[in-house]
Amino acid sequence: MTSLPRTRVICIDELGPLAAKTYPGETWQTGPYRATFEPDYGRRGTLWVHGALEPTTGEATFLLSPRRDGATHIQLLEQMITTYPADRWLVIEDNLSIHKSRDVKTALLAWPEIQIQFLPKYAAWLNLIEPWWKQLRSLALKGKRFENVADVSAALVAALAYWNEHRHPYQWKKHPQYQDCIPCGGYSSAITYNRLST
Repeated sequence: MTSLPRTRVICIDELGPLAAKTYPGETWQTGPYRATFEPDYGRRGTLWVHGALEPTTGEATFLLSPRRDGATHIQLLEQMITTYPADRWLVIEDNLSIHKSRDVKTALLAWPEIQIQFLPKYAAWLNLIEPWWKQLRSLALKGKRFENVADVSAALVAALAYWNEHRHPYQWKKHPQYQDCIPCGGYSSAITYNRLST
């Protein structure tokens, strides 16, 4: 019998609304004309993707919903518990109102092993699921036309299955930049003097 991981870090976020419409691909046209495609305003339905990503393994799961609400967020947390079995979970998410709704807070009382870490405001890029959304859009939507929401759902499910078969750990691409220590007063350690020529 294998033991469960002690704690798993899971990034949670929402993507959408995604419309049933034409999503342009990478088509470039040489010459003096711009690349064009037929306008498609996508008034054939929308859906939301509620997703969870474990950065250490790259495994992802999501839940499709016609709206973004607290009930769907609770369903995603339930799905997260079954998809990523562990003793405890550290969930990283933004400060969206549905993440702090009364229903979600009440549901979290039944799961004391789930710890929520809210990101600072205006810092969504700290959530590693954000770059994964770009991967999902590229796999599922890029260069395709969808006639209805069921087609969008099928493409998203197929893209998720492909991703999980070929997954890899998600790591930060940018490294911290080291800066010189600036002493008090705002001047750098290398002071240059400008001499006025007379």
